[in-house]
Amino acid sequence: MTSSTPAPSSTSTSTVAFVGGHVVPVASEAIPGGTVVVTGGVITAVGGSDTEVPDGARVVDATGSWVLPGFVESHGHLGVHEDGEGWSGNDTNEMTDANGARFRALDGIDIEELGFRDALRGGVTTVVIKPGSGNPIGGRTVALKAWGGRTVDEQILADAVSVKSALGENPKRVYGDRKQTPATRLGVAAVLREAFVAAQNYVARRDAAEADGKPFDRNLTHETLAAVLAGELAWDQHAHRHDDIATAIRLAEEFGYRLVVNHGTEAHKIADVLAEKNIPVIFGPMLTSRSKVELRDRAIRNLALVAEAGVTVAITTDHPVVPIEQLVLQAQLAVREGLDPATALAALTTNPAAILGLDGRVGALAEGRDGDVVLWSGDPLDLASHVRQVFIGGREVLRPGAPGAAPEVVERWERFGRTSWSPLRGEPAALGVTGGTGESGERA
Repeated sequence: MTSSTPAPSSTSTSTVAFVGGHVVPVASEAIPGGTVVVTGGVITAVGGSDTEVPDGARVVDATGSWVLPGFVESHGHLGVHEDGEGWSGNDTNEMTDANGARFRALDGIDIEELGFRDALRGGVTTVVIKPGSGNPIGGRTVALKAWGGRTVDEQILADAVSVKSALGENPKRVYGDRKQTPATRLGVAAVLREAFVAAQNYVARRDAAEADGKPFDRNLTHETLAAVLAGELAWDQHAHRHDDIATAIRLAEEFGYRLVVNHGTEAHKIADVLAEKNIPVIFGPMLTSRSKVELRDRAIRNLALVAEAGVTVAITTDHPVVPIEQLVLQAQLAVREGLDPATALAALTTNPAAILGLDGRVGALAEGRDGDVVLWSGDPLDLASHVRQVFIGGREVLRPGAPGAAPEVVERWERFGRTSWSPLRGEPAALGVTGGTGESGERA
């Protein structure tokens, strides 16, 4: 797996120390009155009140706050399905080819989507953005930091994470309505098998050409699936019903790739099988209706049943299906329905990071990991708690507002000394663009 080095605009080069708070590293025991030190965007110390704070460090008094790592949303559509933007902002599914392995979510992300700001307010600092489930193979995913870059490229945490695939109702409805393959679950599985066989054949031809020193024409679709077969990318399998999950397992064992079940509405029915095979489940979204047949057994308590069987679980909002700031609310409700609180917290942090190979960078407060630190008013699993302050890579991205006001996002325009994107008083419109009208009189 490759990951991009944080860009200077998204990572602080200075030192910041969080002192006096109730530090919850997640991967280790909580530290009352603890200290977390971040230097150059990376955590350099986590300890008690006697932890040395370097000279010249910015000191954040966290007294009365809980200090946690930023949450990881492991299955969302931020920026590719823009909240409130309708058709214009929906680039989730390229439903013109059942095998969309060559498509990349990265190429459709708008980092100014409102959901990114909402993520910060919900304590989410890392998001894995995926294509949708209209195709049997939707395309490549990408892991981003939730804020801090001038462009999406400066927010990339890892660009080699996984490939999104879908079983069940969605792909068979999309293509069946057109009288195209796949129109059934049989057809969806066949599309996946044919795609992987083609990728295997491609690899054989490529290796033979390389051995013979001959030129070889690249194919982006086959290359992506070859990376899945080589274990370089995980296989994010959208599946709700237990029989679709069984098909996902069957295909993964047939071709030998690393399977991650996404949604897992009926995963509790075969949780023992998933545990035996060490297959993780990204569970959710939970705050939805039974909008289709494969969701008829939807229940928040199912997550507890899956976890009790020994399956590694993460929680997802599937934003914008459920607003991303409600990621922690789903964890709170899952605890009410029987999920162990420690497992609930892990399902927001260490587990999603480990499931998708990001645990060298995010998911816990530990030396060497990114300085993504969130200050809460109390235990985040308490409904009354709220986010006070957020740092990504040691840089403050959500700061306290005026007394009595909500925290405010550190906006991108501030690097220009502005208070908004509107022209400053007494100056011409930004960059000389006046926003003229076309011949019809409508804004261009």
